[in-house]
Parts: sequence; C-alpha cells; structure tokens
Amino acid sequence: MSYSPYLLQGQKALVTGGSSGIGAGVVRQLAKAGATVAINYHSHGEAAEKIVEDIKSAHGEAIAIQADVSQEADVKAMFSKVLNEFGTIDILVNNSGIQKDSPFLDMSLKDWNLVLSVNLTGQFLCAREAAKEFWLSRI
Repeated sequence: MSYSPYLLQGQKALVTGGSSGIGAGVVRQLAKAGATVAINYHSHGEAAEKIVEDIKSAHGEAIAIQADVSQEADVKAMFSKVLNEFGTIDILVNNSGIQKDSPFLDMSLKDWNLVLSVNLTGQFLCAREAAKEFWLSRI
C-alpha cells in the first residue's frame, strides 16, 4: 500500500486549541496531508497566526479563529466563520482543554467550573455544531 502525502486533499478541518501543544502538531499534520485547516485559539493569537503563515508558505490553506469553546455564542460564531470561509467542515479535532493543578482540598469551585466548561461543555458545543454540518452534508 502506498501513502499519499495529500490523503486529505479537499478536506476542511477545524482543530480547537490548535495554536499550541498537541493541537498545533495536529494542525501541521492535517495541512501536510492536504487539508484546509481552521486553527481555533483562545488566547494564543500570535502562535496561531504563525502556524497559518507556516502553512501558507508551504502552499497550504489555513485560517486562525479566536473563540472561547466554553461559550455557546463563540462556538456558533466560530463554526459560522469556518462554513463561510470553507463552505463546509469535514473534520473536527476537539482538542481544546485546560488543566488547573491543585490539591483536591484546595481547588476552588471557580477553577473546577472553568475546567468543566472548557473540557466538557466546550467539547459538547463543538461536537454538536460539527454534527449539524455532518448531517446536513449527507442530505
């Protein structure tokens, strides 16, 4: 079996938390495989724009989109921008997440709720919006 470096040519992808860490690595590999990539970031705009520049300089396509995945309005706006820019979405990598290191007895309810909002609610909100587009594309 031969490997095509453009296995994902024509595919449109969104990677949440794509400006750093694992997300940045996933973004770069999706672009390398030919996908057009939307890079979601919450607070690392410069890093996201640098990845966009790197992808474009390698003749790929990418955009950066700021959104807080724990906020429904932000998620809806992010998906609207992806759909307006790309026409559709084929791949969602629901990568965003945060960690608040704290001994159990010292963790504040505020920090607990923030972790749940990003790591659980954010995953739900993004998956729900992607599923709507996945469903519509089948009709």
